[in-house]
Amino acid sequence: MRTVLIAALGLICALPALATDMPQKPVRLGLCAACHGETGMAQIPGAPNLAGQRLDYLRKALQDYRDGSRNVPLMRAAIGPVSDADLDQLARWYSAQTPQPQAAAQP
Repeated sequence: MRTVLIAALGLICALPALATDMPQKPVRLGLCAACHGETGMAQIPGAPNLAGQRLDYLRKALQDYRDGSRNVPLMRAAIGPVSDADLDQLARWYSAQTPQPQAAAQP
């Protein structure tokens, strides 16, 4: 019983440290989540999953969409005049998400 209590106490003490690893939910997440899902798993066909992508890749891709280097009008319109800080927050959020297996398509 003592071992179980010690293990439980250890887990309780570790929870705050684990919680700080997840970045704060971005304020601008709503529009992104409409297509890419709040946890980075696509909500519509053709939208890529962003969960677990590399932080530097996501950050650069978002900057390129915003600045027009990647010519995807839908993404440019969705991002609009987003600050570098907001882009960084979005990239950190999606890179910290864990990819989930997708359900098999129904025949």
